[in-house]
Amino acid sequence: MNPVNVKQGEGPIILGQPHGGTYVPSDIWEALNHNGKLLADRDWHIGQLYDGLLPSATVVAAIFHRYVIDANRDPQGGSLYSGQNTTGLCPLTDFDGLPLYHSGQEPDSAQIEHRRVEFHTPYHAAFAAEVARVKALHGYAIIFDCHSIRSHIPFLFEDTLPNLNIGTDNGKTCALAIEKIANTIAKTSSFNSVLNGRFRGGWTTRHYGKPDENVHAIQMEVTQSSYLIAEAAPWTFNSTKAAELRAVLQNILTNLERFRP
Repeated sequence: MNPVNVKQGEGPIILGQPHGGTYVPSDIWEALNHNGKLLADRDWHIGQLYDGLLPSATVVAAIFHRYVIDANRDPQGGSLYSGQNTTGLCPLTDFDGLPLYHSGQEPDSAQIEHRRVEFHTPYHAAFAAEVARVKALHGYAIIFDCHSIRSHIPFLFEDTLPNLNIGTDNGKTCALAIEKIANTIAKTSSFNSVLNGRFRGGWTTRHYGKPDENVHAIQMEVTQSSYLIAEAAPWTFNSTKAAELRAVLQNILTNLERFRP
């Protein structure tokens, strides 16, 4: 089984989708408790949300669920947000701080390493290969890492998230002009937005974003209230809501594609 799907495009933009997968190996599935088997913390329908917005884009999508291993976390286990509640490389709790595993069946260090080799490493090998390919074609590459999340999760953040959360690690991961394009379009849309708020970009954005080497990375975290009927099971896609959000995302991506560093 290939843990990553790649759709190659000829444009300069790469859409990363590390949290849209649902695959869980049978041994891990049996270790998960009822709460874990809900697979709730997923970027629901993220592929459908971005489908067709930029036909020239390359798409790199993980097929495994983030409860197996989080493809947007440091493979060495370092925290993205020191001092704040978050979930790790192989999460033991969900976004509400509730256990995912039957007691005593949490992954040990050997199991985590196995998952890293089987899933995390192949995902990023494919991702890095596409960055190199796109950069060779254009002289630069722009990574747009696609994410979604519930708008209200007290365990992770206070209050309610804006609809559009743009992350560039405080301007470190991309050219200022790229950040400005995304931020300006978001701010002039009908959605509320924030730049480098609670989410400043995950490991993918921070690891690959090297503007001095002509690789630019930006993360977009959208609230699921913006395109789902409800932020709860069965997490049904709402085409009417999604159409408005898709128009804004398409505007951002189209303008980023026109950008020349």
